[in-house]
Amino acid sequence: MKKINLKDYYAHISVDIYIDIPDEVFNIFEEYRKAEQAYQSKVYYHKAYYSLDRGDGIEHSALFVSCSPDEIYERKLTREQLHAAIATLPDKQAKRIYAHYFLGMSKTAIAKAEGVNKSQVTRSINQGLSHLEKYLKNVL
Repeated sequence: MKKINLKDYYAHISVDIYIDIPDEVFNIFEEYRKAEQAYQSKVYYHKAYYSLDRGDGIEHSALFVSCSPDEIYERKLTREQLHAAIATLPDKQAKRIYAHYFLGMSKTAIAKAEGVNKSQVTRSINQGLSHLEKYLKNVL
């Protein structure tokens, strides 16, 4: 029998708790401790301790390659044309399309916010998209 301190093995235990355990269980605990220590050493050696969801821009710079000036200009023109097309819509349709596609609101949420039926919002958005399609075909 071996005596161990549970505080050494469990992070949520903050006080010393000593227990006797069989040798087989102690060997399992020691194997786990050594494997975890080897893993931490490997992570440190290879500098693999960065997380892509860390929020320091690593993921963004890896995924989004900077655009060429031509691409930036083309995107700007497309955005301007889209905003001009949305401006031609009736106010209610424009707000619903903006809320659904730009703000990511569901049609049900838009209907609740406006106090109308979901089918009215769906119909309005579909009519607005149809109008935008016709407008953009004529302009482009």
